[in-house]
Amino acid sequence: MTKDFSTQNFGFHVPTEVHFGFGKLATVGDTVARFGTRCLLVTGPKTGSVGAYLPRVFEYLKAAGVSVAHFDGVIPNPTTDTIGAGAKMAVDFGANVILGVGGGSSMDAAKAIAVESTHEGSCWDYLFYKEAKPTDKTLPVIAVSTTSGTGSQVTQVSVVTHTQTRDKSALYNALIFPRVAIVDPELMESVPRHVTACTGFDTFTHAFESAIHVNTSPYVELMAWEAISLVLTHLPAALEDGSNVEARSALAYADTLAGMCIAIAGVTLPHGIGMAIGGMYPHVAHGEALALNYPAFMRFTCATAPAPFARLAKLFNRDLEGMDEKAAALRSCDELDAFLQKIGLWMGLADKGVPEHELPDLARQCRVLPDFKNNPRIATEEEMLALMQQCFKR
Repeated sequence: MTKDFSTQNFGFHVPTEVHFGFGKLATVGDTVARFGTRCLLVTGPKTGSVGAYLPRVFEYLKAAGVSVAHFDGVIPNPTTDTIGAGAKMAVDFGANVILGVGGGSSMDAAKAIAVESTHEGSCWDYLFYKEAKPTDKTLPVIAVSTTSGTGSQVTQVSVVTHTQTRDKSALYNALIFPRVAIVDPELMESVPRHVTACTGFDTFTHAFESAIHVNTSPYVELMAWEAISLVLTHLPAALEDGSNVEARSALAYADTLAGMCIAIAGVTLPHGIGMAIGGMYPHVAHGEALALNYPAFMRFTCATAPAPFARLAKLFNRDLEGMDEKAAALRSCDELDAFLQKIGLWMGLADKGVPEHELPDLARQCRVLPDFKNNPRIATEEEMLALMQQCFKR
């Protein structure tokens, strides 16, 4: 159906400079040197694939005349304690640029450190809904992504978990957009299968939720549906063979597109639920938290926005091309279920050790962030609890 552009009213702004392609890691030294000569490198522990490429990062930075202090304390679902430790190192070193290398946790931590190391108090004082806002004292951030999922390399979002309260929230400010994103698919060839599945599904959710978001636009939809198509085609191939260059490159591209989508539009109900799950149960990976709730979300929402759900169904299954829109929208739920089973993410809250008696608390936490209000159908308190009950067992 042709869109009526006379009714469109939207903005588009993604300030991050993107360097994409095999071998682009080699540009990291000269890139960082454009913004500073004393760099805090932010990563997870020096093990596995991180340890394999870190010597090259140090080599490139040294060749560009950049002094480096290395904070390797990032954990999955980084906490306020993690950010505080990294910010102290940045201050003690006199860092004037932050380089985040890794998955979403490392890049998000780099952004939060860039704020906390230059402002009073904790990064938690600068969350999206609080009165205090980051200023231009915020250090410039360079992001090198090593997974294909979070899109953090091109967003103004930094997700942080409060250590004491088990609350997961976010800084959201244009000043924490990475100045440059280096997306080198070579760094993703060694990502384990389960992490590939989780991050690939995260890319899918970013794209789909931005397409159904109340703030979507023609530009967002253009990128979102391209990203969705790439994930559906190439994620199974990457899971079958992690060294598949074409699949890894396609997923890295899809991740970057989907990151731009959420930077402009945003996410909806499943991400609010996923953030609540990750905050209360930090052992649950973000992609897992999304997979846990997507079957319930699909069935709750599809009738309210039949057009995009029908389009999704037909991307999953070309045999549905001639199906009526409402019927195809409903069919998208079964197709999504099958996809989760195919990529190894068919699971319920019980499978991740979530106590059933905590479901009411979890349901209340799911309504703390405003993401659920951007969904085509807004869940009431009672409906949110019902959704959590549907997510409990598979």
